[in-house]
Amino acid sequence: MFNLILFGPPGSGKGTQSEKLILKYGLKHLSTGDLLRSEIAQQTPLGLEARSFMDRGELVPDEVVIGMISSAIDNNSQSKGFLFDGFPRTPAQAEALDKLLEFKGAPVAAMLSLEVGEDELIKRLVKRGETSGRSDDTNEEIIRARLAEYHKKTAAVADHYKVFNKVVNIKGEGHIDEIFNSLCSEIDARM
Repeated sequence: MFNLILFGPPGSGKGTQSEKLILKYGLKHLSTGDLLRSEIAQQTPLGLEARSFMDRGELVPDEVVIGMISSAIDNNSQSKGFLFDGFPRTPAQAEALDKLLEFKGAPVAAMLSLEVGEDELIKRLVKRGETSGRSDDTNEEIIRARLAEYHKKTAAVADHYKVFNKVVNIKGEGHIDEIFNSLCSEIDARM
C-alpha cells in the first residue's frame, strides 16, 4: 500500500493535483472533512462522537479523527494506497498518523509539498473566491490571516517529516500539467 501526503498552503493547487493523482495512480482520496461528514451522515459511533464535539463548538479530537482514518483504511483494504489531503495539520496528528500507518504496515512514503509564493496564492484564492462562493476566499485580509496561520501551525508538519527524509518540495507555480508531471516523477521514484 502506497501512502502519500499532498501538502501546501491554501491555494497551492492540492485539490486540482489530488484529482489528477487519484485518477493516475488509483489511490483513495482521504480528506478528513469528507470523512467527518460521511461518518456523521451514517451515524456511526465515531460520527456521533464527532458530532457531539462539533455541536458544542469544539474541535474534533485527534483520536476520533485517527479512528475515522483507521476505519476508512480498513474499509478500503483493496486500495493501492491513500492520498492524504488536509491531514495531518499538526505535528501531533502527524505522529498519530505515523503510528497508525506503521501498525497497518503501510507507512507514509512521501510528503509532496507544493511551494507557491504568497502573492500567487493570494491571486489564486481571490480568483477562486469569485466562482466558489467561499467567503474566506474573497477578502485579501482574511486570506493573509489564513496563510499566516498555516505558516505558524501547519508548516511544522513538514518539519516532522523532514526528520525522516520524506519531504519533497515541488514548484507549485506554472502550468498544471508541468506541476503534475513533477509530482508523478517523485511518486514513480518511490513506488
